[in-house]
Amino acid sequence: MVAQPQSYEAAVAELETLVSRLESGQMPLSDLLAGYQRGAVLLAYCRDQLQAVEHQIQVLDNGQLKTWDEA
Repeated sequence: MVAQPQSYEAAVAELETLVSRLESGQMPLSDLLAGYQRGAVLLAYCRDQLQAVEHQIQVLDNGQLKTWDEA
């Protein structure tokens, strides 16, 4: 079973750390595949969380997605 992050923010932080390690070229070859797989899990988790929030906003806005206007 794959460990799920505790939150969206935790997933993003772990993903950033993982990407840095992968890009550094210092990760052993034996860890590269596991790192890539973990990154895919984290990315899917973040995508699912964002889609859930988007769905909640659509429900609150009666099914219409509105543009985000920053004040």
